[in-house]
Amino acid sequence: MNESGRGIRSILATDCGSTTTKAILIEKRGDEYQLIVRGEAPTTVEAPVEDVTAGVINAITEVEELAGRKLLDDGIIIKPQNGDEGVDIYISTSSAGGGLQMMVAGVVRNMTAESAERAALGAGAIVMDVIASNDKRLPHEKIERIRHLRPDMLLLSGGIDGGTTSHVVELAEIIAAARPQPRLGIAYELPIIYAGNKDAQELIRERLEDVMSLEIVDNLRPVLEREELTPTRHKIQEQFLEHVMAHAPGYKKLLEWTDTPVMPTPGAVGEIIQTVSEQHDMQVVGVDIGGATTDVFSVFKNREDEPSFNRTVSANLGMSYSVSNVLAEAGIDNVLRWVPFDIEEGDLRNRVKNKMIRPTTIPQTLQELVLEQAIAREALRLAFVQHKQLAVELRGVQQQRTISEAFEQAESGQTLVNMLSLDMLVGSGGVLSHAPRRQQSMLMMIDAFQPEGITHLAVDSIFMMPQLGVLAQVNAEAATHVFERDCLIHLGTCISPIGVGKESESCLSIEISVPEKAVITEDVPYGEIRLYPLDIGETASVKLQPSRKFDVGAGRGSLLETEAMGGVVGLVVDTRGRPLEIPLDPTERVEQLNKWQKALNTYPTE
Repeated sequence: MNESGRGIRSILATDCGSTTTKAILIEKRGDEYQLIVRGEAPTTVEAPVEDVTAGVINAITEVEELAGRKLLDDGIIIKPQNGDEGVDIYISTSSAGGGLQMMVAGVVRNMTAESAERAALGAGAIVMDVIASNDKRLPHEKIERIRHLRPDMLLLSGGIDGGTTSHVVELAEIIAAARPQPRLGIAYELPIIYAGNKDAQELIRERLEDVMSLEIVDNLRPVLEREELTPTRHKIQEQFLEHVMAHAPGYKKLLEWTDTPVMPTPGAVGEIIQTVSEQHDMQVVGVDIGGATTDVFSVFKNREDEPSFNRTVSANLGMSYSVSNVLAEAGIDNVLRWVPFDIEEGDLRNRVKNKMIRPTTIPQTLQELVLEQAIAREALRLAFVQHKQLAVELRGVQQQRTISEAFEQAESGQTLVNMLSLDMLVGSGGVLSHAPRRQQSMLMMIDAFQPEGITHLAVDSIFMMPQLGVLAQVNAEAATHVFERDCLIHLGTCISPIGVGKESESCLSIEISVPEKAVITEDVPYGEIRLYPLDIGETASVKLQPSRKFDVGAGRGSLLETEAMGGVVGLVVDTRGRPLEIPLDPTERVEQLNKWQKALNTYPTE
């Protein structure tokens, strides 16, 4: 915990989203920090108001009324807390105004350019395009692309320290020739961050200093074997505030109010995921599925057994504005495989287009809900596939290989995403957080992510991960208390053997022991989902004996004894196999899906 975070009794935090500004009040009660109330109001960054602070004041006013406590004095937040009035600190995040949109340039596409892309994504940016010396585009095509996209900021990287400088200088000349114009306002120079070979810094200054607002930081790939992304990420967030946010309506005033810098919303969600992973030494995947984009965050151990944080933005996968893209990218058959009734293709396409035209509508019938959740499974699955492709061990690094591996010559890096070592999966976003039944959220996440072995699942109840991410910078203890106590809804644990078999053949023997309750012993055949009662706060000792074809984490056919945490759904045993296969025959598919959903009591029966 930061020294500056000690002695804080009350915290007011806001998240200025593209449509809604959310405010929360956190107080220290006894030894623990707790969420007291939450308020929200429409975001006011666009016409006619064009002042983000108006929405912030409206959201805080609702918090004031709900808490029965004075927080504002003539439109100014009262600080520090004095008796029952005011708060000790005020913090905020923002994605209003479309968030942070960046272009990234690097010398080699799957080495320095990919490292630069990871740095930008980790800082909370949407990466519009990645330009590389070896991307097969001609210089005039690259120039045209930079001019056309009009990013908020550029990141240039390339070369290890002491290496060749010519390629990264060529990229700088292309950017200088493009002279990109800012998206918001014309009164400032567009920021560009150089995080490449230190030997090229003077040459880069000569090319870019007079064209753009140039900032130079340490090389993000100083040697081939190591990435150092933190200085670049911090500089991106700093420049975002100084150049981009400062020109959005009302942000100057907001920046004067806050006690810490305003963070881009996705960057803040990444911070809380990292904080929780660090404090509990867990490997975590978090997902936030929105109307336009789906963000995936992960912390997995790398080859050196150090935690490695990655974030990806699937900017074309969402549940309202981007819902047609999900259908186009997944294909109609992949969406239909999750639908437990017969439906014409044309009917499904029409419903999807209606959702895109009217993005704020929510399902009105059970059939509409089932279809929306089928599309959500595909959006989550595709976003996770993209995440696995970027969350990799460093490419281009010499590694010791066996003869067979050497023959394979895999030029791409090994993905860090190891589902068998995953401890926790956290879902967020309307379709997961606001599903009518928690079983629906759990099954959507199991179907989309296909966890392996023993995995605990949870959802963010009211989407306060962004505010807690900023709070983690000031007071990690307070952020973790509230995250675990008020933010997370624990769904339960999923046990999933790896392997494929035939329906009804032997798969897993399970023994579940909960203190003061009868021991449950069962054989679960292949192709089933079983639900066992295990409440929030309960922990079961489980003995898992897979048959010789299957593995629950100790090796094929090997016994595993472990513990499983309970939740609002309970303990789910999923013997449908990994990878999960859905019957192709429509009649079989409908029968199988209905059987699985009935096992979890996912939808109300007629």
